[in-house]
Amino acid sequence: MSLLTDKKLLMGNEAIALGAIEAGVQVVTGYPGTPSTEALETIARYANRCGIYAEWSSNEKVALETAVGAAYSGAKALVTMKQVGLNVASDPLMSLSYIGVKGALVLLVADDPGPHSSQTEQDTRAFGHFANIPVLDPATPQEAYELTKLAFELSHEFEIPVILRTTTRVSHSCGDVEVEAAEPAPVEAIEGGFVKDRRWTIFPKLTAERHPWLESVQEKLSERFSELSFNSVSGSGKIGIIASGVSALYVKEAIEAVRGFKELFTLFRVGTVYPFPEKAALSFLKGIDWLIVAEELDPYLEEQVLQLIGKAHLPVDVYGKKNGFFPVSGEYNVDIVIDSINRALAAYGESLRLSRASPAVSREKLPPLPIRAPTLCAGCMHRNVFYAFKQAAKQLKKESQTDTIFSGDIGCYTLGNAYPLNMVDTCLCMGAGISLAGGLSRTNPKAKNVAFIGDSTFFHSGIPAVINAVYNGADITLAVLDNRTTAMTGHQPHPGVGLTVLGNTSKAIEIADVVRSCGVEFVRTVNTVEPDSLESCIKAAKEAMNFNGPSVLVFKGKCVGITKPDKYYTIKPEVCTGCGFCIKELGCPALNLAGDKPVIQDNCSGCGLCAQICPSEAICIGGVKL
Repeated sequence: MSLLTDKKLLMGNEAIALGAIEAGVQVVTGYPGTPSTEALETIARYANRCGIYAEWSSNEKVALETAVGAAYSGAKALVTMKQVGLNVASDPLMSLSYIGVKGALVLLVADDPGPHSSQTEQDTRAFGHFANIPVLDPATPQEAYELTKLAFELSHEFEIPVILRTTTRVSHSCGDVEVEAAEPAPVEAIEGGFVKDRRWTIFPKLTAERHPWLESVQEKLSERFSELSFNSVSGSGKIGIIASGVSALYVKEAIEAVRGFKELFTLFRVGTVYPFPEKAALSFLKGIDWLIVAEELDPYLEEQVLQLIGKAHLPVDVYGKKNGFFPVSGEYNVDIVIDSINRALAAYGESLRLSRASPAVSREKLPPLPIRAPTLCAGCMHRNVFYAFKQAAKQLKKESQTDTIFSGDIGCYTLGNAYPLNMVDTCLCMGAGISLAGGLSRTNPKAKNVAFIGDSTFFHSGIPAVINAVYNGADITLAVLDNRTTAMTGHQPHPGVGLTVLGNTSKAIEIADVVRSCGVEFVRTVNTVEPDSLESCIKAAKEAMNFNGPSVLVFKGKCVGITKPDKYYTIKPEVCTGCGFCIKELGCPALNLAGDKPVIQDNCSGCGLCAQICPSEAICIGGVKL
């Protein structure tokens, strides 16, 4: 069955998905997280046709363990996640490197230099080194496609999981990709299945036996990687540059503007970053006088070449992050790489200087991009809940001089920290808001402690924290913001929705039932959809905060990114006093000033929160959207 044409314009994540299908992937699991999400979503579009099983799992740990079970049975499996998701999956992963797999297992882990949408800038190359798991690092959609296929080959041959590490620019950039027609192997085609073996049960004795094997695999892979075309040398100059991933493309663009660059520079592009291809790197190093290292995030390549230079006693000076020539954090671009290379050239005494712009285009003259502060969408149900708790906290402060601490979490509702809501005092990682509130309650017993969490995050890692709060009697209030989707990463389904990534109907798990089964005594479900819901939300918030012990409110609503409004609001200019209370209190992007009075713009989603707080009752339903 031919699925693919000779050439396609593909996003990096789409190229990875088609590479996995080409490699014969049979089981795909993951948890949505930018910038990795589109890979699984692309496979899901082909899944039924190809006989591939795909799922959004409840978190990355569960996703990896599910894929491991399939790989133990001889299947080819893929797991997708972003870099912070690898932290969640790290417990099974560290043990898995010792045990290995029977079929093939590839982990797509998307790093986020910048970061654009993440808590950290952690570097998965270092994680692979730490876990003794091979890491492949593509620079383009074409390489992403090819390295995905290689990852499955290596995993099957060496019986070890393999990490395909991308970054935001690789995952989300588009390019022409030469692809081949795939003949998928459906799950039903797996022969043999799981065979019982002591190897699958990790105990200290097995670990001691397998560790030497694991180290020997690293040596064999290093030898193999040195022979692969993904680790390529171009140019013949005495100025050496080593780079990997998208940084290699920045370097290539920077130096190609120089006349005769091939006689001045030698570029070593590393596509298989761990185990480090020592043999190929040593051959490269022996042909240069000094070395520039260009890489985003950790100085991983720099450390590898420094060790190799020391071991081989080579007279090569290195210019990289460790001696201040390249930025130690943040996302790179061509201009940053040019400036960094120029600093290294000047320090070495080289008169050559790279230009930041071609004669035709000057980057320095381009106008700056407009700044758009992140904010909750117009009409987002989360704003209603945040505002309700803000009012409830004010009333409690007035009545009993009690302060309230608000612990946030990862998702759209993190934006509750923005002015004028200012409703997120802590934010650490997924599911941590509940546990943080529990800890704060021990050290701030006179304060009310409220934790906010989304529905998808609740299923991801919130449930153990709820159990802990009940078990240890933490006096906290949990507000679950249930808009029935994983909104931040593109509206993927989760266990509370009743729909799988393949479009199949499943059992929708009610959050209120889950927390009751955990032993929470105070559980209420609050509807935020009704146009007069603010007062009921405030009342519920006060009752929950006054309860002694763990209390849970499940706020039900709709994501305005999915459910389009059927009405909108307007402001009666003859009634409006121009006080601006609606703008100052809510920060809704649909509210703006026109002269000295507020107006409601076309992006109104019809939630009616502004109408409920207007002191002059000047806001009303303006009509029906067709």
